Amino acid sequence: MGASAVAAGTFDEAGLAEWGVRFARSLARPAVVGLSGELGAGKTTLVRAIAVGLGVRQSVTSPTFALVHRYDGAGCTVYHVDGYRLRRPGEAADLGFDDMMRERDAVVLVEWPERFGAELPPLTHHVVLSYVADAVLRRLEMA
Repeated sequence: MGASAVAAGTFDEAGLAEWGVRFARSLARPAVVGLSGELGAGKTTLVRAIAVGLGVRQSVTSPTFALVHRYDGAGCTVYHVDGYRLRRPGEAADLGFDDMMRERDAVVLVEWPERFGAELPPLTHHVVLSYVADAVLRRLEMA
């Protein structure tokens, strides 16, 4: 099943986690996945689920201040990159995207991809999370 076969929809937190695991298992590598949405929409929750689906056993935490965290998955390397604190795209020039992309088995999960400008490698997938009327649910779309 390709990543495009994982259906978008409206999910609670548990459903979002299930979606993330299924999505992870469908990814061809290398992959660059952008995760967009308002603050608190569930981007980091989804990153954690994707990491679990890729076999990461470590605790996945937000790299808001470090900007990049690296994890070992099952037969892959998972990078979690967070652009929330970037003031301009040029600040991302030294994050090592080129090195990440040289790894044939890499999965790069990028929160706030719109903040990276031309520094960001081309996205293979773009997930957009948004709030819905029910505060517990999130809408997930593939852009």
